[in-house]
Amino acid sequence: MAKPIKVVLCGPSQSGKSCLREGLKQAILPMEREGKAPYPYVLTACPDGEGAWYTEAVRNNPVLAKELKAAYKSKFTEKFAQEKAKNVQNINIPLTIIDVGGKISPENKLIMQHATHAVILSRDQTKVPEWKDFCINLNLQIIAIIHSDFQGKCDHIDSESPMLIGSIHRLQRGEDLSERPMIQTLASLLVKLCKGSYG
Repeated sequence: MAKPIKVVLCGPSQSGKSCLREGLKQAILPMEREGKAPYPYVLTACPDGEGAWYTEAVRNNPVLAKELKAAYKSKFTEKFAQEKAKNVQNINIPLTIIDVGGKISPENKLIMQHATHAVILSRDQTKVPEWKDFCINLNLQIIAIIHSDFQGKCDHIDSESPMLIGSIHRLQRGEDLSERPMIQTLASLLVKLCKGSYG
């Protein structure tokens, strides 16, 4: 049995990590149904009120989704971080995608230390080096650095090896992002990392 893959989606706030998370899940699910990929389990490890349910709720009822998000939103306490860190440490399935808060903080350090890989998503390219250092200091293998370009018209893939580098355009809640070239490429990369741990 291969080692479980625990991928952290990290980077500055307001970069679209929750949208990327949902797009990845929707891109991998068809492969999972065909027996070609593990189930993409999602763990929300930030207290912003946006659980795995949020994107679909926005699509179906934006007003209710906003109300529920406000109700679920809480503070990033040490207790919350310890609980999420334990979740990450103990999870033992082939593929987990972990969505963390947008700050380099002791809480995120606690949570991310038990992951195996990292994807850095940033709308501000000047913030990437500090997130790279943060991940490297936690011994996480950085598999992708993606520029979140909300005003962009298309995705750009600059490099796939040794690391996926490029940009993704308009990460908008409520839109189906699963067919975006960057999401498809990253989804395939995650499935390759899991080879031998399912099926």
